[in-house]
Amino acid sequence: MSFREKLLDLKRRLSDRKMYSIVVVVIAAVAIWGIYQYRHAAKLRQMLDNQYNRSFYEMIGYVNNVETLLVKSLITSTPARTAATLQEAWRQANLAQTSLGQLPVSQPVLANTSKFLTQVGDLAYALNNQNMDGKTLSEDQYKTLEKLHGYAVSLNNSLNDLQAQIAGGRIRWGELESKGPTLFRRTSANLPAQQFENIDKTFQDYPTLIYDGPFSDHLVTAEPKGVTGDQLNEDQARQKVISFFGADRVESVDNAEKVDTDPIKTYTFTVKFKNVPEDQTASISVTQKGGHPFWMIYNRPVNEKKIGIDQAKELGRQFLESRGFKNMVDTYYLAEDNTAIINYAYRQENVTIYPDLIKLKIALDNGEIIGFEGKGYLSAHTERTIPAPKITLEQARAKINPKLQVLSSGLAIIPTDYKTEIFTYEFKGKLNDKDFLVYINAENGKEENILMIVNTPNGILTM
Repeated sequence: MSFREKLLDLKRRLSDRKMYSIVVVVIAAVAIWGIYQYRHAAKLRQMLDNQYNRSFYEMIGYVNNVETLLVKSLITSTPARTAATLQEAWRQANLAQTSLGQLPVSQPVLANTSKFLTQVGDLAYALNNQNMDGKTLSEDQYKTLEKLHGYAVSLNNSLNDLQAQIAGGRIRWGELESKGPTLFRRTSANLPAQQFENIDKTFQDYPTLIYDGPFSDHLVTAEPKGVTGDQLNEDQARQKVISFFGADRVESVDNAEKVDTDPIKTYTFTVKFKNVPEDQTASISVTQKGGHPFWMIYNRPVNEKKIGIDQAKELGRQFLESRGFKNMVDTYYLAEDNTAIINYAYRQENVTIYPDLIKLKIALDNGEIIGFEGKGYLSAHTERTIPAPKITLEQARAKINPKLQVLSSGLAIIPTDYKTEIFTYEFKGKLNDKDFLVYINAENGKEENILMIVNTPNGILTM
């Protein structure tokens, strides 16, 4: 082969390799771009699904609140309390409508459901104005509220059924356009056609509902009363963490984070334990002042149930007492996934003090504490000067709607949404197979609050 031919052959090889390299680079670039676009699209779809999920679950909560408030309005004994209850029902119905409008279901499908929520809100608003003028419910109005409560129960059941199908993956949000009509119309087909007058709605501030125990989500006070002691540095706070879990269990306390932005300033740590898998760590937050436990989550599986709720309650009480939380009594609980979340309130002079609340999550395989939340206790706890009631138990009981069958009674201090407390009589009673707690002011006989007790397969909650 001549020199010229060798030179041309080398040039051809280089050209082929160059083209091959270019093709490889182009294919790789296209593949990377495609993967990026796919992941970006999947991320957008997930964000959209999360938005729909949030709106849907919020709507379920609001409709559930409407149902609860309607039944509460049936047992209130004073126009003022009826007015407050119906005012909140109106607000919750409006919030339900807002969430409903954010779902990917056509308006014709939602028309009757939206109409029902509008009617509930308008009627509640109208009756609220009537009650604010001191007029009690008429018998016809009472029956109307009973009917609306029945419709709310039906709507709640349909929404819970839809929630189960979505959670189980049997229905996706994209399919609601075709499957939604049957599910929503099942409830709303028989709603009354009566129209209520369109009234100006100009209320501003409203109280919030209680979900997992009486007053468990009370606002954090500006100056937490239960946070006492000296200001601690990081090492001192770490020692408090070791004492909380027990020095014999702790292998290391790491990853300190100082949190100064919250009303209760804290240190947060990651805790590793001896003789357990490395991934089973705990996160705990303690106050910078005094080193009081604020919250704790221990990440470990609980695969079986060996102890009952009563034993778990006692183990939780003993744990709290050993950590310096004296005179705590269990109130309400929720059991699921082989664990129990139990609320404990402070008891002073036979008075249950609900603002001073601690929640424990207890593993039902061995009774170990795997969760702690002390915001309520740290915010409100102090030794109180409890006065003698100015009205008798019998006088307070006479203030209750006679339709309610009273089963038990006691004294309690409850919080308000205005960071104050009220000394009350607490009555537990029953109406139409539903259990309620009614709070009567122990000083002036005013009906202060009503909570509905919900008995679930997993525990006892209040709303």
